[in-house]
Amino acid sequence: QVQLVESGGGLVQAGGSLRLSCAASGRTFSRNGMAWFRQAPGKEREFVAAISWNGGITNYADSVRDRSTISRDNAKNTVYLQMNSLKPEDTAVYYCAASTSPGAASIMSTMNYWGKGTLVTVSS
Repeated sequence: QVQLVESGGGLVQAGGSLRLSCAASGRTFSRNGMAWFRQAPGKEREFVAAISWNGGITNYADSVRDRSTISRDNAKNTVYLQMNSLKPEDTAVYYCAASTSPGAASIMSTMNYWGKGTLVTVSS
């Protein structure tokens, strides 16, 4: 059974940092682009960051571009999202997704595997 399991969420004060992890099991995703999305209460799910199969290309939403770093370790089948200078508006459930594309895709319809999410709450 293929699974993506996110971890690392929690409660953090504004200005703080978090490192989210997404561990894949059941198959390797070393040839797939991977991405992070988030969904805030009452809002639609939105793209956060993506990384190509070998880590050579990354893609970020404007809202997090200067504060976040996506990375991957294919040997561990794991993707990470480091988020710094967190703001209350970053509060959301963060989802990891695997793309059908090897590139740093940002479109939800190209994702064929999803995790269940990890909650990030940023207090002011």
